[in-house]
Amino acid sequence: MIHVVEKKDLLIGISACLIGEKVRFDASNKPSNFCIHELGKHVTYKSYCPEVAIGLPIPRPTIRQIKKGDVISVSRPDGSGDVTEALKAYGQKIAKISEELSGYVFCAKSPSCGMERVKVYSPEGNALPSTGIGTFTKEIMEANPLLPCEENGRLNDALIRENFVARVYAYKHWQNLKASGLTKHKLTTFHSQYKYTVMSHDLVAYKKLGQLLARADLPLAEMSAQYILGLMTALKVIATRKKHANTLAHIQGYFSKHLQANERQELCEQINAYREGLVPLVAPLTLIKHYLLQYPKDYLTKQSYLSPYPDELKLRYAY
Repeated sequence: MIHVVEKKDLLIGISACLIGEKVRFDASNKPSNFCIHELGKHVTYKSYCPEVAIGLPIPRPTIRQIKKGDVISVSRPDGSGDVTEALKAYGQKIAKISEELSGYVFCAKSPSCGMERVKVYSPEGNALPSTGIGTFTKEIMEANPLLPCEENGRLNDALIRENFVARVYAYKHWQNLKASGLTKHKLTTFHSQYKYTVMSHDLVAYKKLGQLLARADLPLAEMSAQYILGLMTALKVIATRKKHANTLAHIQGYFSKHLQANERQELCEQINAYREGLVPLVAPLTLIKHYLLQYPKDYLTKQSYLSPYPDELKLRYAY
């Protein structure tokens, strides 16, 4: 593990209903098993329900996104009780104080908290294409483009779940780095720890980030801003088996002078088995970590790719 993040230090924003708070329109909740019982062991949540925060009661009449012309408003189905501006204002308020957050989990399909594909209706009540974004969520994401965000429904997908958690931990590492006082040396060291992580997501970004840090004409503030935007954008790309296998092959090269013929063959077989979908990613990684204990490589030991988050989450067992 390249860095230690304690639970009390890793703060994630979350829709209140997802951790069991009965704040929905019908006084119910939508508890997320993953958020509560798995990720919740490793992070601290800060919960928000924008609808309650702006004064709507529990229970309450339903609200929806209604599109008239190019304008989308949020109100009751009959158009009364418009809360669009109140939700926007609350979103802007939370966005200003959300720098302490390292991620956010939103409630899917909610007119206030949905991250994407929110239902939109015409003033007459006809369903339009579900292209809406929760009014509160939109303010949070636009004000914090680096913040890793997901919604509970998408977290049921093993690849998306792993990707989100990895981004959260990478972003927290960056936040800690900035808080310690950023220098060019620290930035370069940080990048060296994420080289194989980026390689497994986006090879083009891997090359561009290296080129960026090699420039001598950029002030540190501008370079670091471009760097973290490039990194977090690259990490949004879901890593494929082919990209992981390519990254594992690069790492394998560090042991070429140490492994016996049968050991090299075993590692190659594990990497190929993963590439072909026969074993999960944890299989070749476990073997690499075993060889790393036998033949320590300081550069590899510090790679975030090998331990991007607590192993107890077992996120690499599913794909």
